[in-house]
Amino acid sequence: MFSRSTLTRALALPLEQAARPSFTNTALRAYLHQSTATTPPSQSTEPLSASPRAQSTPPLKRYKKPNSLTSNPPRVPIPETKQPIAPTFNAPLTVSQSLLDTLPHLTSQKPHYISAHLHDRPYLVTEGDQLRLPFLMPNVQVGDILRFNRASVLGSRDFTLKGKPYVDERLFECRLRVVGVESEPLRVKEKTKRRRRHVQRITSKHRYTVLRVMEVKIKTVEELQAEGVTVTKEEA
Repeated sequence: MFSRSTLTRALALPLEQAARPSFTNTALRAYLHQSTATTPPSQSTEPLSASPRAQSTPPLKRYKKPNSLTSNPPRVPIPETKQPIAPTFNAPLTVSQSLLDTLPHLTSQKPHYISAHLHDRPYLVTEGDQLRLPFLMPNVQVGDILRFNRASVLGSRDFTLKGKPYVDERLFECRLRVVGVESEPLRVKEKTKRRRRHVQRITSKHRYTVLRVMEVKIKTVEELQAEGVTVTKEEA
């Protein structure tokens, strides 16, 4: 025995199928052609433009790797224990009379050379030389001017002034410009241990700071007298 709803669905199914039009291939093509011909395409009222549409979200910024030669890398703070010692002169420069008499011979004979010390390493340089430090100097940029204020020897072709152990920095000026940074070729070192088949490869690629000596100057007697030098009879 069937329920009333089941009989209603069974009787209504043939009627619905009969009501639907049966399309053949030819009638279907004619129907599609008629529908496309009667309904005109929608035309846009907005004018055509070559400008891109406005974006609802801001474009993503691509990360660009900084170049050490062109861009300015962030400066790393130097600890207080490694800060350069500021010159504190409580008294004027004191030199001997013999040094004051022989200093004109040294200043007049050019070019001068200087044995400057940086991190307890001497560098014999003269004006125009290019110096490559054996390390990467921190907190410097290309174009910075540096001054070497620690020297043990000042000299020319025939005259030499030696310090005990260093010459007073008020007697000379040595300035250098940071040219750039150089890097060595990639080095690969293989490390093995006894009774082990594993080979460990360690790579290294060091970088060095390149400097160019811009000025090596030994002050004259007139410049020292203008700064208020004190002359003593004993050798300083």
